[in-house]
Amino acid sequence: MVINGAAYGSDATYNAVRLAGTLAKRDAVEITVFLMGDGVTAAIDGQRTPDGYYKLDRMLGGVVRAGGRVLCCGTCMDARGIGEPVLLGGARRSSMDELADATLAADKVVVF
Repeated sequence: MVINGAAYGSDATYNAVRLAGTLAKRDAVEITVFLMGDGVTAAIDGQRTPDGYYKLDRMLGGVVRAGGRVLCCGTCMDARGIGEPVLLGGARRSSMDELADATLAADKVVVF
């Protein structure tokens, strides 16, 4: 799954992360979430949102806990001044080469 949208401001990213979490819980499903562009902001740990509002870092943490991978485009992180130490546990810096490999290995690719 490739997610391009910013963490907040659009329901597309929220819905993508919801789908990723649901898929990660299924037996025999391997999921890789690749965050690109403003999507890398969804993996910043410790997000503070208004009470009752969703927290994408926690939701992505559920993907990791269920065995999924959360990868962040390194170029996109650099462009936004995001370092790997601020990423949620289990998420990591990645590359276009790794995205290409994951795409070729995948049965399906969903882009948000």
